[in-house]
Amino acid sequence: MKRLHIHVSVDELATSVRFYNALFGAEPTVLKPDYAKWLLDDPRVNFAISQRGAPAGLDHLGIQAENGDELAELKQRIDAAGMAALTEEGTTCCYAKSDKHWVQDPSGIAWETYHTLDSAPTYNDAPAAAAANPDSCCAPAPSALAAADACCTPTASSTTTSACCAPAPQKVQLIARKNIEAIVSKERKSRD
Repeated sequence: MKRLHIHVSVDELATSVRFYNALFGAEPTVLKPDYAKWLLDDPRVNFAISQRGAPAGLDHLGIQAENGDELAELKQRIDAAGMAALTEEGTTCCYAKSDKHWVQDPSGIAWETYHTLDSAPTYNDAPAAAAANPDSCCAPAPSALAAADACCTPTASSTTTSACCAPAPQKVQLIARKNIEAIVSKERKSRD
């Protein structure tokens, strides 16, 4: 059974963890210095927060699949809707290794459909010092979007694992700020 995923950027992680612990009546399933996640059954949701330099507010929404078949079904739904998708296989983000498809809804909100394959010891594939730095290449602040483009331009079938371009949740904000359709279209043209 699929689970709704919500990821929120917060200003102060410890304060936010205390608030959500009280709201959900549960402790986080994952708690790191810059990230917390609750896997709740009532309501059935994967709710994550992070403090990594992004503005406070909604980072992205998603649907967590329990297996590869459910993920393939979600990808078929995205394709049937005529939405361009950014596919990442075996990528590390949010302390987990996953296969995923990113899509942008008509209002520009980034949606992630994904199947978690395993846990990961770091936030992304970047070395620990870079992964912890919200100003690192793949954590684009508004002022760093142009620099991030040079390093972290996603591809339609990205399987990148380099330290600089490892997918990270902040990359989602980069995707949300750009038109996924344009990214995928550009990739299709470059392959032709």
